[in-house]
Amino acid sequence: MPVVLYGIKNCDTFKKAKNWLTDKGVAFTLHDYRKDGLDSALLNELEAALGWQAMVNKRGTTWRKLPDYVKDNIDKASALSIMLENPAIIKRPILRTDKGLELGFEIDHYQELFSA
Repeated sequence: MPVVLYGIKNCDTFKKAKNWLTDKGVAFTLHDYRKDGLDSALLNELEAALGWQAMVNKRGTTWRKLPDYVKDNIDKASALSIMLENPAIIKRPILRTDKGLELGFEIDHYQELFSA
């Protein structure tokens, strides 16, 4: 299974993960939600593996711009709808390997994934 890095190219954490993979010689494909799109099938697959609560980035500007009544009443259905409309709200990056899906970038964890 090919390695895929999902996110948004101008995200600093996405760039760090991309640079780490490149520096370590890991072959991977980039999937930029803004350029390559995000459909409900992919979003549902990611959510089934990672959980919508973990995927929603509550520290970003996209979350802060949501009305309070939306933030206060968020559930799976509304979170998925918001993520489809505003992929920037998805915590980044998401990495697909033959071992599954990983959320976020931590050097130690990436080293573990690719050391075998």
